[in-house]
Amino acid sequence: MKRIKVALIAHDKKKLDLAMFVKEWKAVFSKCDLYATSTTGKVIEEKIGLSVNKFQSGPYGGDLQIGAMIVNNKIDFVIFLRDPLTAQPHEPDVSALLRVCDVHNVPLATNLATAEALVLEIEKKIVKENVDEERE
Repeated sequence: MKRIKVALIAHDKKKLDLAMFVKEWKAVFSKCDLYATSTTGKVIEEKIGLSVNKFQSGPYGGDLQIGAMIVNNKIDFVIFLRDPLTAQPHEPDVSALLRVCDVHNVPLATNLATAEALVLEIEKKIVKENVDEERE
């Protein structure tokens, strides 16, 4: 079974929100390959206990590393909880990541409401793959 690859990114003021979200949906995320920027990945590993492939921190190029994976068809979904009220020093990198998702038609959630919609879709795909495997 091909595992779904999900990138998880959160600005500093949103990391706890993302960790709580991942904890709520742990049963789904545990069936996915997870990728994250450095600090976000560490928070998820420590608080939730899931294994995460970690890149550099966002301001040090982590957003761009995830963007490169998107360009190479190695990420299926992106959950990026942004802090819209705080200026980010690496805003051009953030914009580039969002643009790459649009160009390559990769589903992207930037808040908890859309993140839940994406996870429901991921869950549906996992269930469908399991049913398809049972039929074979």
